[in-house]
Amino acid sequence: MAKEKFGIAVEEDIVQEVDELVAECDDLGASRSEIVEAVLKAFIQSDSDHIKQVREIIIRRRKGTL
Repeated sequence: MAKEKFGIAVEEDIVQEVDELVAECDDLGASRSEIVEAVLKAFIQSDSDHIKQVREIIIRRRKGTL
């Protein structure tokens, strides 16, 4: 499958979590991009209501309750 690059900006706490995952996957030589792609793929492939979850996260972040 073809890949498309796009830039994102994330909060520092998310960067720290991603960097921890990179460190945990050191034996794989995984990059931040690979980790983020894997997390997104796992989320999308889960059986949850993605639209509902994403909307809830956005609303909570904007209200400062997340």
